[in-house]
Amino acid sequence: MTTYSSRWLVCDTARPDARIRLVCFPHAGGSAAFYRAWGQSLTEVEVHAVQYPGRADRFDEEPPHDLVRLASDIADALEPLADVPLAFFGHSLGAPIALETARALQSRGIHLAHLFASGSRDAALPDLDGPEEDPDQLLADLVRMGGTDAEMAADPIFQEVVMPYLMADGRMFHSYDMAPEPLLKCPVTTIVGDQDDDADLRPWSALSAMPVREVGVTGNHFYLINDPPYSLLQETLAVPRPE
Repeated sequence: MTTYSSRWLVCDTARPDARIRLVCFPHAGGSAAFYRAWGQSLTEVEVHAVQYPGRADRFDEEPPHDLVRLASDIADALEPLADVPLAFFGHSLGAPIALETARALQSRGIHLAHLFASGSRDAALPDLDGPEEDPDQLLADLVRMGGTDAEMAADPIFQEVVMPYLMADGRMFHSYDMAPEPLLKCPVTTIVGDQDDDADLRPWSALSAMPVREVGVTGNHFYLINDPPYSLLQETLAVPRPE
């Protein structure tokens, strides 16, 4: 198994004997720390979380502005990890980034075992308005969706640190023009909260040549903060051990 480190990827719990690697893509304004506990809980896989530029230990870098270019850069970092099967989990903005990263890897002959699109519903693309540029409204929306609590959102240090890359992520998402092809060559599972009125809408059933299923869970857009879908991931990614 590959021993590997990259500024793009954070692996808090190495599992040298794991037979699959799960790569997790954060939401807008998110960082790799969002998935910090996942590596300890998902004992059958090795979890790697993507660290986008402009936040956490990459705070001194410019936030990304081109989603397809960002995905290509992430694919570069993931190539050395493809000595075992890869699966992707992308939440909200992370779902289209996972899609484009999977496409970039496919063009290099690397195919995923599975793609999980969380906070994303299988539906026609909506007509998007421009990105929200009012910091107060962005923070209010983040609190309403469950992405942070009101006390933290009101913290001036939080606002100073997080708002620039949260707004940059929003601009990147709204400038993203998704091509209908190439089709994914892996199964897709979408995961949507039953109270999620803010889900990303994307025609997943038309984006993959493999089966697509939608799983409903209890909660809002950030259902996974209180109830991560560990059981679903473990069941879907179960890899038979050789006898």
